[in-house]
Amino acid sequence: MSFYTSLNGLKNAQTDLGVISHNIANVETYGFKSSSTQFSDIVVNSAQSNPKLTQGLGATVTAIEQNFKLGPTEQTGGALEIAIGGDGFFTKVGGASGETMYTRNGKFQMDASGNIHDGSDNRLQVFPTDAAGNVTSTTPVSAQIPLTNGSGSEFVSVTVSENGNINAGYADGTVDVIGKVALASFASPTGLKQTGASNWQSSGLSGAAKMGEPGVGLYGGLMSGSLERSNVDIAEELVGLITAQRNFQANAKAIDTATQISQTVINLRT
Repeated sequence: MSFYTSLNGLKNAQTDLGVISHNIANVETYGFKSSSTQFSDIVVNSAQSNPKLTQGLGATVTAIEQNFKLGPTEQTGGALEIAIGGDGFFTKVGGASGETMYTRNGKFQMDASGNIHDGSDNRLQVFPTDAAGNVTSTTPVSAQIPLTNGSGSEFVSVTVSENGNINAGYADGTVDVIGKVALASFASPTGLKQTGASNWQSSGLSGAAKMGEPGVGLYGGLMSGSLERSNVDIAEELVGLITAQRNFQANAKAIDTATQISQTVINLRT
């Protein structure tokens, strides 16, 4: 029995080491959120068992919990590099796949057709607005900047306001609002499904996305020219790494001790 109990401990420590290593590897990844391993003990009892003689059977991994605390903000100066100063996720739709995903990484760019995307053709979603920047529909659409305005003047610049308005400037000096950045929130963000590249998708655990405008209600305002860095605390992760290593060594030692005891019993002579 002790072999399997310690073997479970080894597997759990290995999982913990993997999670911590993943955190450390992404300490420089924009919009990354760290995770931690949650454990619980295993106890098996029957109605006839004496509770004073109950022996545990080790531990198991119950969850790898995501931590959505805000990461530090880095000023970059890019017009389409945006950080959220509070709660909320940017919403993107794959240009080819049509899949909806959510992210805290606001590093966007514009392609030759005026589409605002993340570099992988996942397009930023915005609420349609009128010329004054008032939202005209609560159904998000892909952000696209017209390369010429109504008078035929060419596009020259873009800015993003704190309230989420994307402002396109043209050669004749006019500025048009082409949409307002749509932010998403979830009843249980820890239930979001990780898909890589600092992207998440909704799941049954997270609930459906609730859309809103930057700076309104629970949604944070936007900071143009900034990016949210990883929220990994490297000092905390290194301490956790040492602890997980010690746990692994202790369980390995327990297996070694059980092996020696078994060998002693086998070698008994009558």
